[in-house]
Amino acid sequence: MSFSRRSPESGKLSGLPLEVFDPAPVGVLVCRGPRHVLTYMNAAYREVFGDRRLGAPVREAFADLEQQGYLDLFDSVLRCGEPARVSAAPVTVRYAHGGVEQRFFSFSISRIDSVGGVPGVLVAVVEVTREVTSTTRARTLAEERRRTLLRYESLVAASTEKVWVAGPDGLLLEGSRGWERATGRPWAELRGTGWLDTAHPDDRAALAEAWFRAMAEVPERFRHAYRLRYADGTYRHCVLRAVPVRNNGAVLEWMAACVDVEEQWREELRGDLLGRAAAAVTESGNAPDAFAALSRVLVPALADECGIYLLPETAEPPSPDASLTVKRVAATAREGLPAGLPPRREEHVGPGHALARAVRERRPVHCSFPPGAVPADVAPPGVLPWLARAGAHSGVILPVLVDDAVAAVVTAFACGDRAPIGPRDRALVREVVEQAHDALSQALRLQRSQRVARALQHSLLTEPPDHPRLRIAARYLPSPAAADVGGDWYDSFPLPDGTMVLIIGDVAGHDLRAAVTMGQMRSMLRALAADHGGRPPGDVVRRLDTAVQTLDPDMGTATCVMARVEGGAQGAAGGDGGAEGPWRLTYTVAGHPPPLLITEEGGTRFLEGARSPLLGVLPPDAPRDSAVEALPPGCTLLLYTDGLIERPGESLDRGLERLCRTAAALAREPVGVLCDKLVATAPVGRDDIALIALRLPAPGA
Repeated sequence: MSFSRRSPESGKLSGLPLEVFDPAPVGVLVCRGPRHVLTYMNAAYREVFGDRRLGAPVREAFADLEQQGYLDLFDSVLRCGEPARVSAAPVTVRYAHGGVEQRFFSFSISRIDSVGGVPGVLVAVVEVTREVTSTTRARTLAEERRRTLLRYESLVAASTEKVWVAGPDGLLLEGSRGWERATGRPWAELRGTGWLDTAHPDDRAALAEAWFRAMAEVPERFRHAYRLRYADGTYRHCVLRAVPVRNNGAVLEWMAACVDVEEQWREELRGDLLGRAAAAVTESGNAPDAFAALSRVLVPALADECGIYLLPETAEPPSPDASLTVKRVAATAREGLPAGLPPRREEHVGPGHALARAVRERRPVHCSFPPGAVPADVAPPGVLPWLARAGAHSGVILPVLVDDAVAAVVTAFACGDRAPIGPRDRALVREVVEQAHDALSQALRLQRSQRVARALQHSLLTEPPDHPRLRIAARYLPSPAAADVGGDWYDSFPLPDGTMVLIIGDVAGHDLRAAVTMGQMRSMLRALAADHGGRPPGDVVRRLDTAVQTLDPDMGTATCVMARVEGGAQGAAGGDGGAEGPWRLTYTVAGHPPPLLITEEGGTRFLEGARSPLLGVLPPDAPRDSAVEALPPGCTLLLYTDGLIERPGESLDRGLERLCRTAAALAREPVGVLCDKLVATAPVGRDDIALIALRLPAPGA
């Protein structure tokens, strides 16, 4: 039973009957004469395009074909004798039941000298729908049939596709001219295992292992993707497909075809990189981490080394003759390259350097050079020696704009065996950076806000005043999390009557607004304390809360402790430094951790009086209590923020107990040493630490 059709006049093809193509795994069509009379179609061709009337001109036989332009190639091939190839061509296929489907095929059209005595054309078609659409699987190339090498020689020799035949041991026997033209190598070099040398060095071992494992396991279909080296020296992604040819269960040979899928691979890579860049940068907590995440997306997908540099914040763009200072905040290199990529640091480049030109001209700069011979005016100075050792040969420098000003520069270099960074790679690098632009801009703006907030916060954390008998020390430790800017603050100042005021506070939030609120509260509390110096601290804090809620209802919440220390020389006649009188503490606590009293002998206790809710939650003018505590000579009063006692996953009580033990052991240390050691032994958390301590004179001092 024959599974093909031919017209009675078809005759033979170069001495072989056309039935030689009956079991071919690819579609075969033969036309003869200048009208291209349809003479032969094998079963694989009819399976795709349906049965057609033999003996009719091909344009009549395929009158329903929407893509009639493909048929124009028949004239050119018949006239000139040069084969033609169409890769991944879309074809609208109409079925007998009325269905319509778009599929993709690669065509090989070759002239044959005699079909029934006249010249004609032979068309070989391979379906590549699976590789192009990535959504469906191609049907099995053909049913298993008995094949011998002789039955394929004509088809393989005439094909312009990369088709070849291998023996049961996997050694390549014969192939199409398409292989020689694509790789630029003669068959003498491709036979046996020579074809493996056309694979990218990084893909060669995996390809060989998969291929010869298939020879041993004999799957129904073999498929492997790798990079193929073309005659011009470039590499393109291809998919190798092969099927075994059996006879009574024994493998006689393997029929294989290699399809170029570079465009599909690039589109998939683009989607993957854009998604990864957006996710990685969005999940980063600050600008350096965001840029580091971006560099890990670009390496190794598009480059072997990526560095990202931040520019200083200036109001004016750099002048053409000005040098440029940048700070490297990210540096990533592909595995397998030399170690010793320099760490983050500031770098200086002259006005003619590629970095300076990219910033000044606000456009990418591309450069190519011999491997390892990196020009000094192209690479950043810090990585120049490393790039030379790594064999860098091309790169791109891309400025990143935020608020219409260049805020950063991305550099990417290709090294070693990687192909040079070409126009398509440069465009994709730029697209990846632009995909992450919004998140990067937000991170940079946040970083600027944090710097302003820290500057404001530090400007308000002044040194405690000098006092003839009292010793006062204060310390501030910023959060170890670079993204956080705390609202912690302390203050101390004497009133006109000699009373010493100590304050500790913590404003909710970790941003510029928290720092501004902290500054406003500090200033208002100072003014209220000075104006109402004789009033109890609870009354002063009540007035602060009323003022804050009245002037700025959206200011948020805060906690604080306000303490007044008076006595001593104030109780002595004339205050001339004679006999010390008793010292007294008057204080109030608004939602803050309680003050700690440390006696000279090492006794400790928390002052639990005069506690009230934090600022911003009570109705305006709600009363707040004050408590009075007698202070023994030589004792230390410690005010602190919760960063000193809080540890992630630990109860607050344990933190308070730890503070008591540590403070008791330091009771006789100078007050500054006590503060230093408390900060040094504090648990590592995410919050700022602020504390202020006051030491009374010891008996007889």
